[in-house]
Amino acid sequence: MHPTDNPMEESQKLFSQRAITIATFFGGPAAAGYLVKKNYEAYDQADNGKKALFIGIVATFLLFAGIFSLPENILDKIPNPLIPAVYTGIIYLIVEKLQGNRLKAHKESGGEFFSAWKATGIGAVFMVMLLAVIAGAAFISGDFSKPGFDATTYDQGVAAFSENERRSLAVYEVADSAEPQYLIRKFSEGIVLWKQNKEIINKLNAIENLPAELQVQNQRLLKYCDLRMAHNEVIVKAISEDTDRYVSEIDRIGMEINKVLEELDNSGGNQAGFN
Repeated sequence: MHPTDNPMEESQKLFSQRAITIATFFGGPAAAGYLVKKNYEAYDQADNGKKALFIGIVATFLLFAGIFSLPENILDKIPNPLIPAVYTGIIYLIVEKLQGNRLKAHKESGGEFFSAWKATGIGAVFMVMLLAVIAGAAFISGDFSKPGFDATTYDQGVAAFSENERRSLAVYEVADSAEPQYLIRKFSEGIVLWKQNKEIINKLNAIENLPAELQVQNQRLLKYCDLRMAHNEVIVKAISEDTDRYVSEIDRIGMEINKVLEELDNSGGNQAGFN
């Protein structure tokens, strides 16, 4: 039987190739591996899904190991969007080879797909994980491993910030299926969490002898918090009013968020902390 002839498969929601590409750009190959895994699970091929996730994680490790091995003067010459654009293009071709025919058949048969919002949220979650891993590697291998500032307090702030971020982004996992009142409550709770994150960063800025690189990074994180709060506020308005007139504003703020995340991600090889 042809793999797309199974009616059980057609009833499942899948992540489209576009959605996987979006998540990959922000969350790396590991995010792609996770979404490909979810598609394989919908096909009742859990073993292939586990392999896809494992390969995605290994590819992410090798990617950032390669980035860390490059001299700083070479990294400075590479345009910020180039590296994610390259690995995203490669992942796109791999997904086309592995699942392209299935996804096309699913679309032609009227099958449902998860929204780009959900893919973006998953990509953001994986980016948080990447930043945490990069932070640890930079701290262990760089000059920040023996800092002249209160590294323990700084690390505790990093951990608290990351946990709040994880909790605030979890709502994207259920954005397609949850009831409006639940989404309003969760996005509103996210606003509170981002306010807490601003307080955390302001406290970190008060640490004596904080390296200049971390001061610059903290300014980016403050902007990131402001954007996340604004994003959640507009989403709450859109859901409360049951309207799509705020879509352009939501997209605009989302693009600004992605730009800040990209700046944090691309400076990660040279700094400690979140990136």
